[in-house]
Amino acid sequence: MSLDVSPALLEKAERGEVDEAEFVDCVRTSLPYAWEMISSLVAQLKVDGGQFADNQTPPPDEQARGQLLRALASDAIRGALQRHFGVRLAFQNCHRVAVFPLDDAVDGSLARFTSVRSQLLNQSPEFRDC
Repeated sequence: MSLDVSPALLEKAERGEVDEAEFVDCVRTSLPYAWEMISSLVAQLKVDGGQFADNQTPPPDEQARGQLLRALASDAIRGALQRHFGVRLAFQNCHRVAVFPLDDAVDGSLARFTSVRSQLLNQSPEFRDC
């Protein structure tokens, strides 16, 4: 299971719509490595400015890697994180997460980061099994 959903939150979901803040809190507690990674990148972007902030350090273990994959592969989780932090998220390989501000001026940087060329250039033998 990718999220640790409390019985109360599951019951709310079964009855109808769930408040997004509750969902975001569930993501925060269920995927702490992914949450911390994205939070720290958002903070870095705010402090340093620039076009984007990204992580290039592989996760410490498979559990952490799995958290990043679950957070960024799920449209619902990814969308909620983007809305919560007010950023656009981009992802390469099994660990390279980037946050981009919600600013049309960085569209070119986002397009380059998510391009086929960048994906190919970000490959290396140690990432083949991730």
